[in-house]
Amino acid sequence: MAGRHGRTVRDLRRGNRTAVLRRLYFDGPMSRFELGPATGLSSGSVSNVVAALVADGLVEEAGSVDSDGGRPRILLRVAPASGHMIGVDVGETRVRVALFDLALTELARTERPLEHQGYDVGVIVGHIRDGVAEVLATAGIAPERLLGVGIGVPGIVERTAPDGAVVHGQTIGWPSVPLESLLRAACGLPDSVPYFTDNGARTLGQAEMWFGAGRGARNAVVVLFGSGIGASLVSDDVELGRAVEWGHLTVRVRGRRCRCGALGCLEAYAGAGALLERWEEAGGEPPKGVDEETALAAMLAAAYPADGGQADGAAADGATAAGSAATGLTAGGSAATGWAAVTGSAADPVALAVLEETAEYLGAGLSDLVNLFQPERILIGGWAGLQLGSRFLPAVRAHAVSYALRHPAERVTIELGALGPDAVTVGAAILPLADFFARGGRRAAMEERAPH
Repeated sequence: MAGRHGRTVRDLRRGNRTAVLRRLYFDGPMSRFELGPATGLSSGSVSNVVAALVADGLVEEAGSVDSDGGRPRILLRVAPASGHMIGVDVGETRVRVALFDLALTELARTERPLEHQGYDVGVIVGHIRDGVAEVLATAGIAPERLLGVGIGVPGIVERTAPDGAVVHGQTIGWPSVPLESLLRAACGLPDSVPYFTDNGARTLGQAEMWFGAGRGARNAVVVLFGSGIGASLVSDDVELGRAVEWGHLTVRVRGRRCRCGALGCLEAYAGAGALLERWEEAGGEPPKGVDEETALAAMLAAAYPADGGQADGAAADGATAAGSAATGLTAGGSAATGWAAVTGSAADPVALAVLEETAEYLGAGLSDLVNLFQPERILIGGWAGLQLGSRFLPAVRAHAVSYALRHPAERVTIELGALGPDAVTVGAAILPLADFFARGGRRAAMEERAPH
């Protein structure tokens, strides 16, 4: 039966379950007594919802705390083993697939290098299929237990009735690729397991807003800086984020040819691939036969040989806090240090000049985000953003402020993301998790059978 404003009893129950689950997930463990004020629900509603969630295996006890003059209060938390998600990052140099439990603890992962295969659709689909099978087998998880598979991809994602998610990846040569239907046919997962495909910048933004440097911000822009450049806007109006093709903002009329085909895009000057091309065009000597991550590390080492080009300060601290990010920076640092030993101790003025010019292009591009969206925070992530690290950040900030309107520039902070190179994978896994919470902790098939 529909109530006021067209909401049914099932809608109300779902909303109550969602409120309790989200509060326990982000702020738990909590007692039933604490859940009332935290969710705005009555004590009776909290008791009923918790009882149902416990019966469904989604919530479990997590110890107790003393209360004032009464019995100890039982603490509750979301049960980590009650659901599993797979996150996939279709990156520029590899496809990364990881399996997580409901607490987003990584249970298994695998990576498939792309090498010289580029973005061949058949290769990508095969890598995802094999990666999904491998992580499930490694962790011993039955496919039926999956809440879903999230995939972060380059390009614009459109959802259509017959094909599900269709990817328009102009820069990678994907014209209207029906990725979801291809994956559903290839992976062989049960029909009850949904796929969630979205732009990689949006999944990065989702991860940083839930668990990283964006926590607590109501309005933020999260930038993905790798071979290409993208961004995700998160605000009260778009809580789960909206991908914006920031890398294809025109920064120079009749400028360099971008890989999208247009002239003068920001990506054609500040993307990692373009940055290395500009170094070589200016007379630099990038290493041959290596991937872009190693080549960019070599460029940093050439420009800043005193420390091997490694990031310092906040970037290193953020990488350590993020766990796996430290591994990525260490690997990049080792490559950079080795290159510095080969090239000697004198700074390469060409590499330094190109990097300094790139900082200005990025700062100018960020000023447009500041003027257009007036965010509280701008967070820079992606493997290239992490490599450039805190060394690059002061110059980028200075240029952003100099190009932006004064009032919004005074209100924004520009920082590095906190989750490291795994952020896109984590964000992709959050896509099915967010849908699961929105359904009140019910799978799609379960919700259809639930009483009204």
